[in-house]
Amino acid sequence: MVCFSLYAASRATTQAYRRILAPWKLTYPQYLVLVALWTGGARTVGQLGDALALDSGTLSPLLRRLENDGLVSRMRREGDERVVDVALTARGKDLRAEMREVPGQIATCMGIGMDAARSLLDSLHALTRSVQANSEATAS
Repeated sequence: MVCFSLYAASRATTQAYRRILAPWKLTYPQYLVLVALWTGGARTVGQLGDALALDSGTLSPLLRRLENDGLVSRMRREGDERVVDVALTARGKDLRAEMREVPGQIATCMGIGMDAARSLLDSLHALTRSVQANSEATAS
């Protein structure tokens, strides 16, 4: 079953991240938030949720912990207090250099080269788009 293989691969990858991220006391979703901010700059909570496919119920406590750990700041917008901007703190920015080996460590755990990784990513993105499109079509 394709779905079980995807589930098992996802669990194995998340477990590898758990081991690798342990020295920083970060969870995989927290790491994803940091990567999104490192690569895309400050964003609103809504933009982060969209980018990472996380709902606000998952994202808010995660951001609270990152803020308590001094890695991000959250600020309500003056013109619209419903909008919360999230930015890296100096410590959050510095952490990027400290964690620069994480992607390579994950690649080693996966045991695949860059060409295979790119091919897998392309296949997974295509599968995601297809499932989303077909799910929406059948829901109509």
